[in-house]
Parts: sequence; C-alpha cells; structure tokens
Amino acid sequence: MRVSVHRESWPMLAPFVITGHVFDSLESVVVTLEQDGVVGRGEGVPVYYLDEDAPGLLEQIEAIRPALEAGLTRDALQDLLPAGGARNAVDCALWDIETRKTGKSIWELTGIKPAPRKTAYTLGIQEKPEMMAAQAAAAKGYSLIKVKLNDVDPVERVAAIRKARPDAEIIIDANQGFTIDLLKSVLIPFAELGVAMVEQPLPRGDDAALEGFVSPIPLCADESCLHRGELATALKRYDMINIKLDKTGGLTEALALAQAARQAGKGLMVGNMLGTSLSMAPAFVIAQLCDFVDLDGPLNLKSDLPTGMVYSGGTVKTPQSGFWG
Repeated sequence: MRVSVHRESWPMLAPFVITGHVFDSLESVVVTLEQDGVVGRGEGVPVYYLDEDAPGLLEQIEAIRPALEAGLTRDALQDLLPAGGARNAVDCALWDIETRKTGKSIWELTGIKPAPRKTAYTLGIQEKPEMMAAQAAAAKGYSLIKVKLNDVDPVERVAAIRKARPDAEIIIDANQGFTIDLLKSVLIPFAELGVAMVEQPLPRGDDAALEGFVSPIPLCADESCLHRGELATALKRYDMINIKLDKTGGLTEALALAQAARQAGKGLMVGNMLGTSLSMAPAFVIAQLCDFVDLDGPLNLKSDLPTGMVYSGGTVKTPQSGFWG
C-alpha cells in the first residue's frame, strides 16, 4: 500500500467565532492510500479543545506509516491510534479504498440507505444581536438555524434571530460557555422562543450538575462525549449525543457510537469540526441515522473540493459519484 499524507489550509469566508475561539482558516490533514491503481482518501481536522493541531495529526499518521504500508485494517487501526482527527483521516481513507477495491458503495458496505438531509446553517457569535439576526435573515434558504452563543446576552440574541426568522427551527450551541445557573435562567425563555435543542451548555468535565436535572428543552452532549468510552457518563446527563468523526476517530467508531446511543434511547445529531466535502461525505453516512444534521462546514469556506457535496434548498445530498465512498 502506498501512503501519502499532507496538510491543507482553507481560508474561511469570514472569521468564525465560537466561545473562546476564532477560526480564520481550516487546517486539515489528508491521507491518500493507493493499491493496485485504486486510491482512497480521508480528511482529518484537529479537535481544538483537545489541543490537537495539524502538525500533531501528521506526526501521528507518519508514526503508523509502516503498518499502513503493510496493509493495516480498520479494526487494527482502532487500537493503534487514539480517537481524534488523525485516526479519522486514516479510517475514512480505508473505507474509501475498500469501496473502490470491492466495487461496493459505502451504502452497500454499511447497509444504510442514503437520502438528502436537511442541514443546519450555523451562525457564529457576532458583537450585537441584530448582526446575528441579519445573518439569519440572509440564510433564508435554510429552515434549520444553529446559533453559537456564549454567556453574553444569549436570550436577546435568540430573540432577535427568532424575530428575523419566525419560520426557522432553531438549535443552540453554547460550546461549553454557560454555567449551570445561566443555563437554568435561559431554558424557559429559550423554550418560549421555540428553541428545539441546546448543545453542550456546560464545560466538558464540569457538567455533573446535569445529572438528575430535568430540562424543558433536550440537552445534547458534544465535547462531553467523544466516543463510546465516554457514553456511559453522557447518558446520565444528556438527552442527545452529537457525533463528529474527528471526535470519534473515524466512521468505524462513529457507527458503533450511534448504535449504542440509540440502544440507550438517546437522540442523535451529526456535526463537524469544519471541513471540506471530504470530511462531510463520510459524516453524511451518520447523518442518515440522526435527528439533527449539521454538515455545513464547506459553506463557511471560500472554496471547496470540486465534485464534492451538493447543497441545495437547505439540504445536503449524497456525494457526487466517484468523490468518496
């Protein structure tokens, strides 16, 4: 097996602001595998709150190059690299090359039926509520709006967005930016504004206060549930699990996490750490199993890979033939 690994940088359309972070570009690592003229690709994005970065992902992948060249399997990969962006890039490349070697699509290999899915359009944090309302109004083609919030005027921001988009379904992502007291104070106003879900309100590792707490709006774990190893704790604190392939370390673990969460009676969401269509394509497999879909990563970039994902009318559609899987 021939192995190629390289870093990529994709400029953002505009600075993307969430609690405690501003992203000016997407930094990723792409793995390309080739065997007997067949090529498979996968993209990994650093999980910023785990202090991952692109050079670190590259180093992890280079460390297992001999195993990859010798024909590493997806099952063996799970024990060779930890969950994170590096394993995601390799895992998705292995899935891609398997589809091409066998002549079976990702849908045939997984037994999942594909269909277009409504995707969220994400609003980053802006200085004033009316600025976020203007963004929401401009995204009129999207019926699902995901609103990034911190602890500054959260209700006022959502109220302004709701006024601008009375038709939209609204979900909230606090990115660990609330305290338990703030969360309790905003949930009723959020419910009155028709908010459908609140994602990761409290910090990872500091959300025990949610055990036994009854929320009027479903609460979703993002940073607090990376993979199945963290599911048992998340089940006691959250109503939903947000699955991101860069967190799980690839599609293989993501599929297993989705099954385990569903068996436990939890709702599912699929999200992204930003990314090109090469990240969204394998995540689209998980999207088929989810209640909420947030795969708008390429829409935040100045450009994307050609012949990638198709976005139309607020939906994301099956990857174009030959792109991935």
